[in-house]
Amino acid sequence: MQIIVKGKNIEVSEPLRQYAEKKIAKVEKFFERGKVEADATLSTERGIHALDLTVKVGGLLLRGEEKSDDIYAAIDGAVDKIERQVRKFKTRINKRRTTGVVVAENVIPEPQVEEGRIVKTKRFAIKPMSVEEAAMQMDLLGHDFYVFANAESEDVNVIYRRRDGNYGLIEPEF
Repeated sequence: MQIIVKGKNIEVSEPLRQYAEKKIAKVEKFFERGKVEADATLSTERGIHALDLTVKVGGLLLRGEEKSDDIYAAIDGAVDKIERQVRKFKTRINKRRTTGVVVAENVIPEPQVEEGRIVKTKRFAIKPMSVEEAAMQMDLLGHDFYVFANAESEDVNVIYRRRDGNYGLIEPEF
């Protein structure tokens, strides 16, 4: 398993790196085969520590983020979130065998929770616009995200409001 641990506004000491790698390596037990890669970003802001963890297995992406006063608790929480995702979506993941991802069968399943379902479908025309115009349109509508055709790239993009009040942009890669 390839694990990359990096810091943002924090110096990642060797003991901290080893602890994070040891905890993140536990995720590998869920997969029988396939190359597992993990990208962990430790950060700190105003005394709050956070771990943003992304695990890639085949074409599948799992993401967990945890914030805490204690950096070690943030690491534990993010890894726990990834493990819960794997347990919850185990059957869906196993159906994606074409990606080479197979979840180990000896994992104790989490109690079954009724999954969300699509209750409404909305169709709308996508108008080409700039990112700034899309952000303005999103604010005017009072939404947390907005789907639009990027006038520069001619691709469908999504702009969204982040928890810190800034915006994020999702651009597809083909």
